[in-house]
Amino acid sequence: MKQLATLVLILLVGIGGQLPMAYAQSTATLRGTVADSLSGLPVAGVSVGLQGQPGGTATDALGQFRLGGLAPGMYQLRIGALGYRTHTVPVTLAAGETRSLSLTTAATTLSLAEVTVSQPRDPNQSLAAISHIDQVLRPLNSAQDLLQLVPGLFIAQHAGGGKAEQIFLRGFDCDHGTDFAVSIDGLPVNMVSHAHGQGYADFHFVIPETVEQLKVYKGPYTARFGDFATAGAGEFSTKTRLDRSLVKLELGQFDTRRALVMLDLLGAGRHLLSKRPESAYVAAEYYFTNSYFDAKQHLKRFNGLAKYTGQLTERTSLTLLGSHFASRWDASGQIPERAVEDGSISRYGSIDPSEGGNTGRTNASVVLTTALPHDAVLRQQAYYSKYDFSLFSNFTFFLRDPLNGDEIEQTDDRHLVGYTATYDRDDQIGARQLHSTLGVGTRNDFSNLGLYTAAQRRILGTTTQGKLYERNINAYLDETLNLTDRLTVNAAVRADFFTFDFRGQLASEDNGGALEPLRGRVSHARVSPKLNLYYQLTPAVQLFARSGFGFHSNDARGVIRDANANVLPRAVGSEIGSTFKPLPSLVVNAALWSLHLQDELVYVGDEGVTESTGPTQRYGVDVSLRYQLGRRLFLDGDFNYNHGRQLDAPAEANYIPLAPTFTSIGGLTYKAPKGLSGSLRYRHIDSRPANDDGSITARGYFLFDAVLSYTTPRFQIGATAENLLNVKWNQAQFATETRLRTEPAPVDELHFTPGTPFYAKLNASIFF
Repeated sequence: MKQLATLVLILLVGIGGQLPMAYAQSTATLRGTVADSLSGLPVAGVSVGLQGQPGGTATDALGQFRLGGLAPGMYQLRIGALGYRTHTVPVTLAAGETRSLSLTTAATTLSLAEVTVSQPRDPNQSLAAISHIDQVLRPLNSAQDLLQLVPGLFIAQHAGGGKAEQIFLRGFDCDHGTDFAVSIDGLPVNMVSHAHGQGYADFHFVIPETVEQLKVYKGPYTARFGDFATAGAGEFSTKTRLDRSLVKLELGQFDTRRALVMLDLLGAGRHLLSKRPESAYVAAEYYFTNSYFDAKQHLKRFNGLAKYTGQLTERTSLTLLGSHFASRWDASGQIPERAVEDGSISRYGSIDPSEGGNTGRTNASVVLTTALPHDAVLRQQAYYSKYDFSLFSNFTFFLRDPLNGDEIEQTDDRHLVGYTATYDRDDQIGARQLHSTLGVGTRNDFSNLGLYTAAQRRILGTTTQGKLYERNINAYLDETLNLTDRLTVNAAVRADFFTFDFRGQLASEDNGGALEPLRGRVSHARVSPKLNLYYQLTPAVQLFARSGFGFHSNDARGVIRDANANVLPRAVGSEIGSTFKPLPSLVVNAALWSLHLQDELVYVGDEGVTESTGPTQRYGVDVSLRYQLGRRLFLDGDFNYNHGRQLDAPAEANYIPLAPTFTSIGGLTYKAPKGLSGSLRYRHIDSRPANDDGSITARGYFLFDAVLSYTTPRFQIGATAENLLNVKWNQAQFATETRLRTEPAPVDELHFTPGTPFYAKLNASIFF
């Protein structure tokens, strides 16, 4: 810790340092901007360097770059980005000269030979190449498929398609997001102190066709992510513009239908707020399905999005975004194995078919990005979300109430207000580049939370209800310095301050269920340092060693109810690995990682509390490979081994329930810009213990899916098929003690939500 603090201090002293006058006069500086050749909008993250020389830089949020400390002479400037054509520009520099260039780059078809293994401006995004390839190749059927673009991430649905998915990553059963942070366009997706679980991340408000970019960060190594970013974080961005407008229709089994419209509002040469490059579009989606369960699910979902991106001046850009989401559904819930085995219900039946719910979210966001003197950029974002949630569930059937059953309703009526600002600056220290980021932010959640007992969606009583106020104020400093032509160090420190405030009531078991006050206010802080090293062994091989502290927050009701509760359990992670290209068309990312969690939190939904299972230790190996077999044929695979144990539990009962040991996903894809394209894919997760002692097993599965499409400049038709071999598999699985109406005593066994049987869907799109 002391060494890390010393390094950060050294880097701080270097910010704004001036070069010796003689040195500045003998060297040259090259600066410029890179824009998209079609829209004219700036392109961020473009790699910029000199041909045949190590090092380099990347464009900032306004598409600007700077290369300083250059010797006079003739150079070939190389620019390239994922999804854009790589090309070179001849440049001649004189001593003391500052040369400015305005460059454009054009989108192109995917070629793994042009993929680079390093990210000069964001070195912690070592999975950037892998993520971009996946976005181009991997088919998307729904918003939940977006999460599975994260290498090694698996999901499971267990409430009829309307609830957030259960997330598995790096040996974590993250529940609905407790240990994986998700954001879209800077909007946080995870909900703190949510009615149904800490970190609840419902991603269904995102239209998959609008997503343009995904940045993946595994582990707690990146300073701009705070709460929930222990196993990792996924940062999604929607398109800044549409290449073309479209109308899309989908029809599938189980009464499934979907309609999508995406409209470009400006087109070429038209303007809205300025005479500079601008874009604006709207998108709307309607989805309905009865799903494959015996009881029809009646899932209805609507999504709407409007987005504007434009340059107000040469030094300022503005992004405006608004979206609305509404969903309603019925659900069959988890079912016990014994009820299926004795014929009481089928695999697709239910014990309590009155489960289900509704949810909605409305978002507004404004982002102002401004270029400042001294090669600095200030990005400011203000956002607001109105969120509604109501869910009826029955986890234990008739265990507690033999007459009415154990159904509950969880409600969340929330307002979320936030602000973030980042100050990015590039400095020259001798011949070395220093990139500094100072970030500040605040998030404020105001919510009415409720937990009620119910029968057939009729409220019977109150378990807990009240008003939540939870605030997070944070700041971080992130420094990236090129120590040598090959070695880059990234050192950072983040500080978070939380306030938990809950004013409500809780049913007392000692007082016959009478409501008693539950009120309190707790504040807590957490400091999280990070240190990451990157070594460019060759242009095709980058080695990395990363370490960092992170945390996930506890539920406000649990913190106030229990004075001894762990408020912000710390996570300590480290890993070593490499991103490399053993062949020009083969990209590999491999990492050996370890993560210690101070306190594993498990949400108990029917009681509205989080339970502590104590400290845990995990380690594992992640391997991702992407191989271009031919101009249009691609092979991909992710292989993830994880080992985890509870540290304070006895050896015979120290499993981490539902934590995967081995997962893999991959496939073979034929991808053409027009004409026929197709993909055959597989998914595998192994069997693993469902409880502490391993006496109950959650069953693994191996599935095949397929996608086929035919594309022309004017239209596209396609078909998808899930579970090609019609395998009977369990999606969500839990070890739960339950009692059926006819049983004299409870039974502790595996409960599951059945996975999708063979499911086919057709789609047709028109472009204009």
